[in-house]
Amino acid sequence: QVTLWLKKLYGGVPIPEYEVNERTVDILHEIMESNEERDKDVMLLIEDMKDRTSKCEAEADYWQEILGESLGFLEGSMSKEANDDLTDLVQSAIELDVEDTSLTSFYSAINDMTLELYKTKSKNEEMEQKLRTLTKKLTSALMVEKQLEKDIEKLKKSQVAQQAKAETQSKNMKFLEDKSKDLKIRISDAEAKLLASGLDQSLTHEALVKSSEELVALREKIEPLKRELASYLDLPPSIPLAQVKVEEARKEL
Repeated sequence: QVTLWLKKLYGGVPIPEYEVNERTVDILHEIMESNEERDKDVMLLIEDMKDRTSKCEAEADYWQEILGESLGFLEGSMSKEANDDLTDLVQSAIELDVEDTSLTSFYSAINDMTLELYKTKSKNEEMEQKLRTLTKKLTSALMVEKQLEKDIEKLKKSQVAQQAKAETQSKNMKFLEDKSKDLKIRISDAEAKLLASGLDQSLTHEALVKSSEELVALREKIEPLKRELASYLDLPPSIPLAQVKVEEARKEL
C-alpha cells in the first residue's frame, strides 16, 4: 500500500531512497492515511462549493429573470454610475451580513458594528493598560534582579575575602599551636635535664606555676586583712588619748 501510494504521489519522478524497516513503513502508512483523509475532505469541500455555486447561479438567474421580465430591468440598460451604486450596495450588504437592502437593516447592522467597535476599543484600552502595568512590573523586577545580582557578586567577593582571612587565621593558629607544642616539649626536656643534674623540684615550670597560683590566692585572702588593719592604725595608742580625741570631736560638733 505504501509503495503504490508513493508511486502515485511522485508520479513519473523516481521515489527517493529510504531505509525500509517496520518503523519507517509504519510512519509512511500513517502519513498515507492522513493524506487520504485530507484528500477526501478536500473533495467533499470542492463538491460542496460546486453545489453552492450552482445554487447561487440558479438564484442569480432567477432574480435576473424577475428584474428583466417583470420590472423591465436589464443590467446592460443601466448606466455605469447606477451599476457602480448597485455593486456598492451589494458589497455593503455582504460585508454587513444583512437580510435585505432596506435602510432599517443597514442602520441596525451599522449600529451593531459601531457597538462592536466601541467594545473592541474599550478592550484594547484595557489590554494596553494591563500591558503598561505588566511593563512597569517587569521593569521593576529587572531592576530588582540586577540589584540582586550586584548584591550576590558583592557577597561572593566578601565570602572570598573572609575565606582567605579565615584560612590565614587558621594557618596562624596552626603555627602557634605547633610552636606551643614545641616549646612545651623543649621545656619538658630542659626540666628533665635539670632534674637529672640535681635541680630542686620546686624550681620546675609546673612548680613555679603552681606557686604563682597559690601566691595569687594568698594575696586575695590578705587584702581584706590589710583593710581591717588600716582601720586599726588610725586609732590612738592609749585610752586617755582616745578620750581626748572624743572630747575634741564633741567640741567641734
